[in-house]
Order: sequence, then structure tokens, then C-alpha cells
Amino acid sequence: MTTARYTKHYTSAERCQTAVRNYAWLTQHAAPMHLPALRAISSTSLVFEFVEGRHAEPSDLPRIASHLGDVHGAAWLDDLHRAQLGAAHAPGQGLELPDYPSSRRRALAARHAAGFLPTGADHDAALALLARTASGPVAFYKDTNPRNLIITPDAIVTIDLDDLTLAPFGYDLAKLIVTLTMTYGPLPASAVQEALDAYNRAAAGHHKTLGHTDMGHLTAFMRLHGILNAPYLGRGGYWHTLPAFRADAHHDSFWEGTG
Repeated sequence: MTTARYTKHYTSAERCQTAVRNYAWLTQHAAPMHLPALRAISSTSLVFEFVEGRHAEPSDLPRIASHLGDVHGAAWLDDLHRAQLGAAHAPGQGLELPDYPSSRRRALAARHAAGFLPTGADHDAALALLARTASGPVAFYKDTNPRNLIITPDAIVTIDLDDLTLAPFGYDLAKLIVTLTMTYGPLPASAVQEALDAYNRAAAGHHKTLGHTDMGHLTAFMRLHGILNAPYLGRGGYWHTLPAFRADAHHDSFWEGTG
């Protein structure tokens, strides 16, 4: 019987090879992460096993949060304890994980130019928020949104390996919370807290210095993701607006009124 397969096409050989290197790094250093088997590599495409399952839903949030904490803790212990958020990390085999601030500064400038940060003061506040979050132990960002996760009876399978950067602990969890909200509507504040607690417990299981992301940091990350994902509202399954927020706010107001 022929095993079902999925082919991912890339616009260039360079982007394809980056995805291959990302796959290899995650396989080696983020062992708790389940990835589909890579069956074949060509110059501009990758062939993976096809995974039967469904995309992530709000009810999966605690389980996925715990999984992310486990994955990030394992990667920190195995490799990323040597990395710094402000500098690219080159673990070898031709891979370079971009630093945390640089690409996000460029993205915030693009959001300002496109009108999603209407004034210079808004842009400055977003840059200040980014600077305040660039501290602490180093994890990675893998664009954890509902469509990049396949939920099966036995595992959480991560797909789409195109982008991988350094990021603080909790940043990718915030991406999941924001994109679940944009996909399904506002989440209860209690669900966000439950997810953060699950994430911290799993991360701390790898080392005592991990698992200290607080709600203030998580909220700051969510504000950043709110800005960075604003252009995607109304397409790709993102139909729900986010709660009102200000990039220069210092208190946990992001989820006020969400229940």
C-alpha cells in the first residue's frame, strides 16, 4: 500500500534548503517536537508523509502550551543556552537562526508604512515594546498558529518549517493565543492563564532557570503579535478582530472584556 504524501513547493532553492536545515535542527535539538517524516528533497520542493488529523482549536490550548514549553525547554538545554536574543545563532551545518529584534524591527516599520501603526508615536511605542521584550533565556519562534499544527489521537504534529528565528520564552505561545483568537474569537482570560501555567511547568522541567514567563511578558508578546498580524485579518482564516490594545501600555489590558 502506498503511503500518502504531501509536497511543499518553494519559490527558490535557497528557501527550500533553509527549510531542510530548519527540519534537521528541530529534529536534533527540539526532540519533543513531532514532525512529519521527510521522504524526498528536490531543488525547490520537499515531500513529507501526509499526517491525518485536524488543525488546532481553542480546546487544545492547554495541551499545546505544555508541548511548547517542553519543546522550548529541550532546545534551550540542548543548544540555545549558548545563544543570545540580539545576535544570530549559528549551530552549524550551514544553518543560521536569525536574532529576535532585527526582522521584527523591519516588520514594524512595514506595518507603520502600511498604516497599521498610524503615527510616528505608535511606531516608536511598538519599537520600545519590542526592546523591552528582548531579554531572558532564548527559545525559538516557529510561527505556531492553528494551521501549522495537526492534532492526532497520539501527538501534536508541527508542519511548515519555512521560518525559524530566536525568540524569548513565551513568544511563540503568544503567537498561538493571538492566532486562535483571530480564528475562533476571544478566549477566556482563565484559558490564557491556564495555558501560561502549563507552558511554564513544562519549561521548568528542563531547568530551574526556565518557566518564569509572567502574564505581563505574555501580554507584551501578544501586543506585538497583534500588530504584526494585523495585515492578515480577513484572510487565511483570520476573521475575528483582536481586543483593543495600545503598544505603549504597560499593564495587562490586552484581554480586558474577553471573559
